[in-house]
Amino acid sequence: MKRLTIILLCLVMAVSVDAQAPGKFSPEKFQADLEAYITREAHFDQQEAAKYFPLLREMQSKQRAIYARMYKKEKPSGDAKCAEAIAAWDRANIELKQLDETYHKKMMKVVPASKVFDAIRAENNFHRDMMKGFQHGRPNGPFNGKPKDKRR
Repeated sequence: MKRLTIILLCLVMAVSVDAQAPGKFSPEKFQADLEAYITREAHFDQQEAAKYFPLLREMQSKQRAIYARMYKKEKPSGDAKCAEAIAAWDRANIELKQLDETYHKKMMKVVPASKVFDAIRAENNFHRDMMKGFQHGRPNGPFNGKPKDKRR
């Protein structure tokens, strides 16, 4: 759940930063920085990275579609409609977790589980560090090509 919240906040902040300061945020640069960070932290070689990142990008695309469903609606009127919206929200969160599980299994078929573990941790750390950067007025976060700290 924390990972989903971090990813969602990062996406919301990215849209907000892009709207406030055009040209400052680049989704392509963000993805390239994320992949470089994960590659370094998970110690991927070129072949492992070439197998892992297409799966990650595919998973992210499916996650974005689920998030779009979750966040497209305004608050419903009335308790019954709110209860329906909450139930739909809960189903979407379960769908997100099932998507994670499905893709983690696929990833472990192409790279060792220990590296998938490190990659998942690295992605979470990257998003956390990006949010810290946004909080400190750095629209591109603290990423400078090196990990800020080790959280292992």
